Amino acid sequence: QVQPVESGGGLVQAGGSLRLSCAASGRTISDNAMGWFRQAPGKEREFVAAITWNGGSTHYADSVKGRFTISRDNGKNTVFLQMNSLKPEDTAVYYCAANRNRYYSTGNLYYGMDYWGKGTLVTVSS
Repeated sequence: QVQPVESGGGLVQAGGSLRLSCAASGRTISDNAMGWFRQAPGKEREFVAAITWNGGSTHYADSVKGRFTISRDNGKNTVFLQMNSLKPEDTAVYYCAANRNRYYSTGNLYYGMDYWGKGTLVTVSS
């Protein structure tokens, strides 16, 4: 069972950048699609970005297109989320998730993710 662990959250000013990391030391994630989701207080958890097992395909929420980039380094067993041009609306707890399959499912609200990390808080000040 994959156990995602997020890191890299913190406080940044609007317009700034932050890079989140998702590591899975328990087992390799080289055969797993991965994704990032976020949840703000009082809001539903929402999709942010997803990436296939080898990084061949990615998908982004409209709200982050052009600003966020998901990538992975299977050699380091790590997935990243580079967040640029951050806005106060990006403030949320960010969760990393793993799919049991190599590919994510765009028809699912959570892109078919099966295993979830505990989250890391990102706060963007005005």
